[in-house]
Amino acid sequence: MLTKKEQRLRRARQTRIRIAKQGVARLTVNRTNLHIYASVISGDGAKVIATASTAEVEVRQSLGASGKGATAAAAQIIGKRIAEKAKAAGIDKVAFDRAGFAFHGRVKALAEAAREAGLQF
Repeated sequence: MLTKKEQRLRRARQTRIRIAKQGVARLTVNRTNLHIYASVISGDGAKVIATASTAEVEVRQSLGASGKGATAAAAQIIGKRIAEKAKAAGIDKVAFDRAGFAFHGRVKALAEAAREAGLQF
């Protein structure tokens, strides 16, 4: 029987195969109990173009004294930041790679914030 993590990674692998066929940049998301991370990776998978996470100093300061990065509000900030960084790098169209995580809660908040900030996927 597969563990919870192995199941998630299996789902992620299927998604990445499908995205690789499209040949577009991908916005990949990783979440942990403490933080949420987002990266824009080039279409050939060779280069990380932009990153944003709740572990960054500026983001932690904007989250307040608690610095909690495991909230939907924090995910919205990261979605907005990653969209701004990607647009600055000249990328406005990406494929969303949720890395096997359910499109719910923090992952959904990040995706919607990135869309509102102008990223298309």
